[in-house]
Amino acid sequence: MKLTSQNFTHGSAIPSEFAFAVQDKESHLALSSNKNPHLAWDDVPAGTQSFVLLCQDPHVPSVVDDVNQEGKEISAALPRITFFHWVLVDIPAQLREIAAGSHSEAITPRGKPALPAESAMRHGINDYTKWFASDEQMSGDYHGYDGPCPPWNDTIAHDYTFTLYALDVPRLSLQGKIYGPDVLSAIEGHVLAQTSLTGTYSLNPNVA
Repeated sequence: MKLTSQNFTHGSAIPSEFAFAVQDKESHLALSSNKNPHLAWDDVPAGTQSFVLLCQDPHVPSVVDDVNQEGKEISAALPRITFFHWVLVDIPAQLREIAAGSHSEAITPRGKPALPAESAMRHGINDYTKWFASDEQMSGDYHGYDGPCPPWNDTIAHDYTFTLYALDVPRLSLQGKIYGPDVLSAIEGHVLAQTSLTGTYSLNPNVA
């Protein structure tokens, strides 16, 4: 199984239109168009009954005290944690492509709603839900895709890994709000194949 995108290649930079924020000379960052990238896959194993798609950034600072603070920078040596940017489950077995901008085409304060039942697939909750939990203007449940917004003072570029799992079940048994770690637990023992595509992103003009 192979995962590709018309918008970036494995190991290359993700274009800013697919990010939550872009570089800004005066304020360091500005909000972006936040579109989801195009994704397509092939060579699907026999017996596939559904897919799960996750996008994760494994480079989020484990300590946020210095994040986006003037006169500070985030060391590459700081321990990092994983941040889920997209959780999509119960993708129909016949689907082979997700169009750019079809799941996200703007920043939605307080988060996008869940997909309607007739869509067949279900969006989980991404980690902007936790990030904005104490922000009165932005707090809410962030369903589906929301793109890269690494700290502008981070000394490393972040990786964004899109992973597609082919499953031997048509639907996950998860109910209510769906979170990334719960999905990883639910698919154990049901994965026929998996494939990943990684792009990079940085808001620090001094990071290549």
